[in-house]
Amino acid sequence: MPFNAIVLSKEEKTGFSCSLKSISKQQLLAQEGDTLIQITYSSINYKDALALTNKSPVVRQWPMIPGIDGVGIVLECRSGRYQKGDIVILNGWGCGETHWGCLSQYAYLKSDWLIPLPNKLTDYQAMAIGTAGYTAGLCVQRIVDFGVKPQDGMVLVTGASGGVGSIAVALLTKLGYQVTVSTSKIEEDHYLRQLGAVNIIDGQTLKETGKPLQKELWSAVVDAVGSHTLANACAQTQYGGIVACCGLAQGMDLPATVAPFILRGVSLAGVDSVMANYDKRVAAWNLLAHNLDEKVLSHISNTITLNDCVEVANKMIAGQIKGRFVVDVNKRI
Repeated sequence: MPFNAIVLSKEEKTGFSCSLKSISKQQLLAQEGDTLIQITYSSINYKDALALTNKSPVVRQWPMIPGIDGVGIVLECRSGRYQKGDIVILNGWGCGETHWGCLSQYAYLKSDWLIPLPNKLTDYQAMAIGTAGYTAGLCVQRIVDFGVKPQDGMVLVTGASGGVGSIAVALLTKLGYQVTVSTSKIEEDHYLRQLGAVNIIDGQTLKETGKPLQKELWSAVVDAVGSHTLANACAQTQYGGIVACCGLAQGMDLPATVAPFILRGVSLAGVDSVMANYDKRVAAWNLLAHNLDEKVLSHISNTITLNDCVEVANKMIAGQIKGRFVVDVNKRI
């Protein structure tokens, strides 16, 4: 039975195209995998936005169904790892880049890539969290495991109005940390304070070149911005603190010195959500499931259809959105 999916193509004569198409089950099953899933919800992340708009060479094989996130019902699993009817989550693993992803009504994936939906979450809530929230969970887990406690001082979250930042703020607040946020969207003051932010600073103040060492302000940092913002965050971190780095919204460069690391013992921890192992994924998702309530997820989430994805992607690239966008792949379009 044919189904709907967003398909990205790039041809020598016609160039890049993005359109909603009908895909056959035979085409889907020609992909590498062992588990057929009926997708209920997907989401739009920054990497999806780059793929949907062709603003960066995210896609490495053509044609491609984008969508690095998905949640759905197992229809068949040849590996035996999951049973028919199980509800599972996908985050990353090259989907939407080298393997057909989840901005589609069905996906054919490897069972090793999947984790069970935590009991405390609905499928919709899982995609309100999505890879952005799961990445935030990995960052916060890294800070907790490092030994930073709420009484050690303020935690900074950069790019706080985005998907990673929003959930990091809510999660840290729930765990008892005092959170300062930096954002270029100062007008989102009410939104961020509802998530638990204690202080709000203009993100532009971190985006310029700063001194190698600055006043010690943060016991820990969750950074999704990179470039000068990350360099300044490191320079402002307290002795023995940690900076969890997971994004590059400002840039991939790191115009910093070794001063914070060798004079203050600051640790810079890279956080990868794409290839993280099963145990790390389950731990992050359990942390999220037990510490994010329905009100927070409702506050940050918006529901769209497959037809809305390109418009949202363009706004995301332009920095014009906040929170999370859940894609109801089966909603009438």
